[in-house]
Amino acid sequence: METNFELLDYIIFISYGLIILGVGLWVSRNKEGKEKNSEDYFLASKSLPWWAVGTSLIAANISAEQFIGMSGSGFAVGLAIASYEWMAALTLLIVGKYFLPIFIEKGLYTIPEFVEKRYSTNLKTILAVFWIGLFVFVNLASVLYLGALAFETILGIKMIYSIIGLSLFAAAYSLYGGLSAVAWTDVIQVVFLVIGGFITTYLALNTVSSGEGVIEGLKGIYKAAPEKFDMILDKSNPEYDNLPGIAVLVGGMWVANIYYWGFNQYIIQRTLAAKSLKESQKGIVLAAGLKMILPLIIVIPGIAAYVIVNDPALLSSLGQEGLLNMPSNETADKAYPWLLQFLPTGLKGVAFAALAAAIVSSLASMLNSTATIFTMDIYKQIINPGASESKSVKIGRISAAIALIIGSIMAPLLGGIDQAFQFIQEYTGIVSPGILAVFMLGLFWKKATNKGAIIGALISIPTAMFLKVGSKGWVEGTALESIFPTLPFLDQMGLTTLFTMLIIAIVSLNQNKGANDTKGIELKKGVFNTEPIFNIGSFAVLIILAAIYSIFW
Repeated sequence: METNFELLDYIIFISYGLIILGVGLWVSRNKEGKEKNSEDYFLASKSLPWWAVGTSLIAANISAEQFIGMSGSGFAVGLAIASYEWMAALTLLIVGKYFLPIFIEKGLYTIPEFVEKRYSTNLKTILAVFWIGLFVFVNLASVLYLGALAFETILGIKMIYSIIGLSLFAAAYSLYGGLSAVAWTDVIQVVFLVIGGFITTYLALNTVSSGEGVIEGLKGIYKAAPEKFDMILDKSNPEYDNLPGIAVLVGGMWVANIYYWGFNQYIIQRTLAAKSLKESQKGIVLAAGLKMILPLIIVIPGIAAYVIVNDPALLSSLGQEGLLNMPSNETADKAYPWLLQFLPTGLKGVAFAALAAAIVSSLASMLNSTATIFTMDIYKQIINPGASESKSVKIGRISAAIALIIGSIMAPLLGGIDQAFQFIQEYTGIVSPGILAVFMLGLFWKKATNKGAIIGALISIPTAMFLKVGSKGWVEGTALESIFPTLPFLDQMGLTTLFTMLIIAIVSLNQNKGANDTKGIELKKGVFNTEPIFNIGSFAVLIILAAIYSIFW
């Protein structure tokens, strides 16, 4: 479509870009002629205050896969997709209370480093390779693809040029500055993200209410599409396979969330870079609070777009532009970019800056974490154990650049995927159950052994693939159809995790004859104690969650 940006929109958007680059490069500068060492580059000198930790967690998490992908799922599925956000708030609190004290006490740079301390170097290397592959081929590629899709839809820029532009922008400050540049610019990114998101939500709801405001708009979308507000889907719902009923509360959703928030390098790296454990935990509470409001600016616009598209009167009020790039159930990921084109001059620039902020901040986070894992867990461990600090930082920058190039090549190949958010969850779910099982038993079961963890991790992937075959229809109509079960992917993840934990337990007990492993973690008394502010914030989140699921059950 032809771009409908006005001069003011371009000025706002370009100003946003200059601010981010300026701040990123300013905080990246070498202080008093001091060269960056590994702690400076990969952990921001362990100097982040709680508010930077909390905002950076959200900026790293919220990207095109949420703004574009989750809005698309809101269009196709409804509010049920918000379970990923609201259950994540609860998961964050669990991570802050039970995981962070152990990680920070051990002085970790990377999550694979924990595996080495608890199990072995061999298992650390296996998981490090897993993570790098996942970051590059799934996360980086999908964020670039979805971001480029938005640029193509709104500004008419060809996808390949959008991918190159986003890549260069993220690289411009993150490759040089490391985590400091990423985390401090994230504070600004979140401001754009939230303001721009609320502007888009206001526009969508105000359109539904024919100018009567947000509250009337909310009432309007609920009245027009009450089925989109079911939080727990039953088997008759066509989207049941993506969100299988009660499993979002007590099943595989926990696998996705605990893996992502507890053991995902580009998320947990921010908490490891905090000034202290208490600062990190306060940052976690802030992130959990922000998580509670994010569906309002991500999922609700998708539902509103669904209502508008299916109401001839509302659609006609948008004029001919409403028919251009109009989303459908087959092209649900167009919902958010489609809404942006109707914003008035100036606000369009702000909203699009918010979308760009979400994309670029996540790209920068993924690049930094990929570089951290490669440098600390592969290069310094296997290739050059005696590497100097300056050499390590240089290798980090080079590995991030290579990861970005590969992700940029892969991104266009994702074209045509419907509901990209679900695609990311599903294919991350091949790896995450095994990793989750290894970590949970490693943290809280002293009998788990290295041999059990390696066998469990290796068996988890063919187990996940076995469960996936029947559900994807790859053997439908063949003699093999009766062998492979047909299960929603969240149920697949839950079963794979339980089976992997069982394998680890059997091997470990057989190996040590029931004795504790020599590397088992001794949990000291009081290690999980938290400050009143953490406890009060956690209680508030629990009350709100209970209310949401009670109302929209």
